[in-house]
Amino acid sequence: MDHERLRADIPALERASYFNTGAGGPSPQRVVEAAESALESHEYEAPVEDGMYVAAGESHDATKPAVADLLGASEDEVALTQSTTDGINRIAGAVDWSEDDVVVRTDLEHPAGILPWRRLEREYGVEVRVLETEDGRLDLDDVKAALGDATLFEFSSITWTHGTRLPVGELVDIARDAGAATLVDAVQSPGQTAVDVREWDADFVVGAGHKWLLGPFGAGFLYVREGIEDAYVPSAIGYRSVVDPNAPDYEYAPGAGRFEVGTTTPATDAGLREAIALHRELGADAIESRIETLTDRLKAGLSEERLLSPRSFESGLVTVDVDDPEATVERLADRDIVVRSLPYPEAIRISVHAFNTREEIDGLLEAL
Repeated sequence: MDHERLRADIPALERASYFNTGAGGPSPQRVVEAAESALESHEYEAPVEDGMYVAAGESHDATKPAVADLLGASEDEVALTQSTTDGINRIAGAVDWSEDDVVVRTDLEHPAGILPWRRLEREYGVEVRVLETEDGRLDLDDVKAALGDATLFEFSSITWTHGTRLPVGELVDIARDAGAATLVDAVQSPGQTAVDVREWDADFVVGAGHKWLLGPFGAGFLYVREGIEDAYVPSAIGYRSVVDPNAPDYEYAPGAGRFEVGTTTPATDAGLREAIALHRELGADAIESRIETLTDRLKAGLSEERLLSPRSFESGLVTVDVDDPEATVERLADRDIVVRSLPYPEAIRISVHAFNTREEIDGLLEAL
């Protein structure tokens, strides 16, 4: 993988050593230029050619195959959203919930995977069970016990707190045996590791392009496993949700399309397509291999007491125990090193991407 070419195309890296891709990845110039070009074409040319709605629709329709290919899905199984949070809420809002329903999640979910269920708990009396983890790990026997009468099980493919990989396929199998639907927050996976939703076999997978894919903010996606969509009625509806918006009685669009609503900007569509194209050019395996090499170098410089992530490679997310996380973030920022603090565990998190260098890793270790 030509990481030097990737690095040279990311202007933000000229100003600092960036280790916060798990929150948001700095976009390469070609991604931003693709978004700018699409917006200019839409605003300057489309109004006097085929029309702005036609152009926006074409951009939207061109993006779905790219996302489907990225995830190993069919185009009909993909809906475009604004973010991971947006995707989770579209599923949470598509069920006729009651106090008899049970949602199970882990204690390591991002607020995006916590707040929608808290709302259901408050509004409908839904029971929310929280699976306790240890060092970013789930006990499968605990999962089986919690899912006995569950309606839905939501969990992350890679935990944002420890960088651990959860056994998605095994968890999906356990949930299916219990009769529970599965929703996977996969936002930390695409861009740093290959994703195949067919292997996972989950009912729903949500993600976004603004982290490891280095795409623009506002470009999210939702996978809906073929054949299950009829059991879910979206809480929002618009002309993209239906087969014919002008028909006297509406019919929902096939597949995941029913979860789309209305007009979106072609800028984020084009940026996401370009980010996925760049990811394909660099190669998923090559990207992950470089992340592993750099992550191993970082972990080699950390003691067992300070390293809260697994010693062996699982992802580019590395969580480090420090005395004062907020002060450490500020101190590193003064040295032009960007990391973030975590609310739980109270630590800092370092995100290592393929564009980082060995020299940056060594400089970070020295600063720590």
